[in-house]
Amino acid sequence: MSRLPMNKTHKLGYAAVLGMEAYSAKSVSRELYELIKLRASILNGCSYCTDMHSQDGMKHGISTAKLFAVAAYNDSPLFTVAERAALRLTDAVTRLDPAEGVSDEVWDEAAEHFEEKDLGNLILAIATINVWNRIAITTRLEPPVRA
Repeated sequence: MSRLPMNKTHKLGYAAVLGMEAYSAKSVSRELYELIKLRASILNGCSYCTDMHSQDGMKHGISTAKLFAVAAYNDSPLFTVAERAALRLTDAVTRLDPAEGVSDEVWDEAAEHFEEKDLGNLILAIATINVWNRIAITTRLEPPVRA
């Protein structure tokens, strides 16, 4: 059971996060955004968001093979080099290294595949799913039970 229905008790703050979501959904391709949301949710251990973004990915035509492969994207031929770079950036932003944050290696790789505007949009998209993950985990949102 959820600890706190943030969408009802903190409407303005929740609306701000929905605004981030709307911006990110418009600014990053649908497939890449779903992959980013799924990857960050897996890393954060957010069962609610992992379930949601797996389901959303399927609804948007991403193959189940590719969705399952998000957990091991580095070794999967299902991802483009640009997608891998975006997912590595997702890993680095989600799990910031205490010593260097996001390494130059990860940043430079992403910058090879995305223009400055797109890099900024990726950072905002990654930040957005991390906000959602923290809300869902902290309030103990649970995914629906499916048979």
